[in-house]
Amino acid sequence: MTEATESTAEAAGKDQSEPVKTIRYRELPARWQTVMAVMTACAIVLAINQIFNLGFFVGYVMLDSRYMYLITGVMLCMVFVTFPASKHSPTHVPWYDIVIMVVIGIIFSYYAYFAERIVLEAWEYAAPAVGVWLAMVTWLIVLEAGRRAGGWPVFAIVLVFSLYPTFADSLPTVIAALSIPIQDVAIFHVLGEESLFGIPMRVFAQLVFGFLIFGISLQYTGGGPFFINLAFALLGHLRGGPAKVSIFSSGLMGSMSGGPISNVLTTGPLSIPAMRRIGFSKEYASGVEACASTGGVFMPPIMGATAFVMASFLNISYVTVAIAAIVPSVLYFFGLFMQIDAYAARNNLSGLPKEELPKLSLVFREGWYFIAVFIALIWMLVYLQREAVAPFYATALLLVINQFTKHKLNAERFMQLVATMGKLLAELAGILAAIGLIIGGLAVTGIAGTIANDLVYLAGENVIILLLMGALTSFILGIGMTVTAAYIFLAIVLVPALTNSGLDPLASHMFVMYWGMLSFITPPVALAAFAAASVAHVSPMRAGIEAMRLGAIIYVVPFFFVFNPALLLQGSAVENLQAISTALVGVALVSAAMQGYLIGLGDLGSGGSGIAVRIMIAISGLTLALPAGGLFGFSQLSLLAVAIVFLIAGVGLRITLKPQARRPTQNAPVPTDLSS
Repeated sequence: MTEATESTAEAAGKDQSEPVKTIRYRELPARWQTVMAVMTACAIVLAINQIFNLGFFVGYVMLDSRYMYLITGVMLCMVFVTFPASKHSPTHVPWYDIVIMVVIGIIFSYYAYFAERIVLEAWEYAAPAVGVWLAMVTWLIVLEAGRRAGGWPVFAIVLVFSLYPTFADSLPTVIAALSIPIQDVAIFHVLGEESLFGIPMRVFAQLVFGFLIFGISLQYTGGGPFFINLAFALLGHLRGGPAKVSIFSSGLMGSMSGGPISNVLTTGPLSIPAMRRIGFSKEYASGVEACASTGGVFMPPIMGATAFVMASFLNISYVTVAIAAIVPSVLYFFGLFMQIDAYAARNNLSGLPKEELPKLSLVFREGWYFIAVFIALIWMLVYLQREAVAPFYATALLLVINQFTKHKLNAERFMQLVATMGKLLAELAGILAAIGLIIGGLAVTGIAGTIANDLVYLAGENVIILLLMGALTSFILGIGMTVTAAYIFLAIVLVPALTNSGLDPLASHMFVMYWGMLSFITPPVALAAFAAASVAHVSPMRAGIEAMRLGAIIYVVPFFFVFNPALLLQGSAVENLQAISTALVGVALVSAAMQGYLIGLGDLGSGGSGIAVRIMIAISGLTLALPAGGLFGFSQLSLLAVAIVFLIAGVGLRITLKPQARRPTQNAPVPTDLSS
């Protein structure tokens, strides 16, 4: 469920000079692997005890604050085991990291012991001297943990905003506030409930934790190969089949990895050679894989950590957020599918021979329980409304069934599973703990509301300008930070401005999340595309440009569901059906225009006339996809009339042109089997 990026160059066997952002885990010796396994087990036991109200340790359920102190302390220790401070300690844990872990143990044990006093005596406003000093040290440790887990951009942004209350009075009037002594800021950050232990860490400890464990367990029990084989069995024989397989398998893998980069590195080494084999160019194959892997992260039923944080901000259930995300994710993947189909038709790219593909019946027979576990999880989420405990039950069911299959875990494989859990738990906890300080810095000064009003004023109360400002800011922050970090910052600063302008709160939050994710497929820093390029051995920038073109529909979908939340299933049944049906047809037309091929009409031509045809069909598609009613109040009839006029004009122009023969696409020789 983490969005931080993995070491793409190493995973693909490429040179380290590739411009791909990396996060390097330590290669731990055996004794430290055992330490990590023990700490991971402690964290899981703490979470299960608290979430299920078991009362393992003291005969009664712990205070939430005591639980947060204990599990955060364990997670921070794991950060300093997992991530080296520099390149000088890639395979061992140096003495200074051991000292930091001892300090963490002492400090957080102190907090846990005095948890009742901290709450009852309101230490966040007036702590004893020892509490102040410990809070200052904790602040520094959390900053360093954020740097190791999230990189220097996270560290720099968190440092500035966490210190902001200490110099707020010396800033320009627009962003000025009363300054607060640093010791008071420290105790607010560490001993209060709105900063370090605010929404990000609470969501992590109470909701995300279980889903992350479920996703990792799914990978280690053979879920990845099952979903990939299922995709090949269903779609591999269609025209452009391997590319369509990439969409399907990456969407399903998103439920397990939760990160675009890990999605690319899991499915890319199989799908990209398969795409190359039937004639897709390296750039196109990389773009398809990057777009599919990025879309997998915001596809229900299991989305990234950002969705859980969003649910907490909005004070709604996670299921509500997941349901709202269904239509945008369907539109995104449908647009990808239609573009691939058009490209394959235009270039005469067939599918793979059926005899080389896995048989659907065999795939289901060997992996039916993965689908059964998913169904059980969705049932618990939707019908039982057991969001916190559902992933634990699903994980237990999966592990029990798995032991009666050929994928059953032996002792070595189980230790690998625990080690991976520990790494990903530490990574996400380190990032979320740090970015919680951003919330604290803005909350203690009360500046967030002022900034929201100032943004509305700067936009001249024009919602379109405000949305464009938000899209650009989300995109820029998404380049340097994880999507969750960027989203949390903008949910505090920008979303109130959008809602104050009359926009739907859920749509505003989703808008920010989607635009933060777009940095993964948009140059100059298209991380998912660069990862795919390293697998395909092609120029990263060319892969990024192709990914941006393939994912074009997602650049406009967020604007559409902000204009009318019916695309988030927030309207009446008739409004929802109307918006979805026209959007699907509109996306199909836009996809045809992007690739130059329309089903029923064929090749849309080239040159000036071909471009004119494409533009007309694209305008027709965008008009259809724009939902009626909502912010602008367009009537459905007027939108249909405009769409039909442009579609007829485009089709008519194409029919009057002479057919233009296309030469078959020439590609370099490619491997002849899927495993190469």
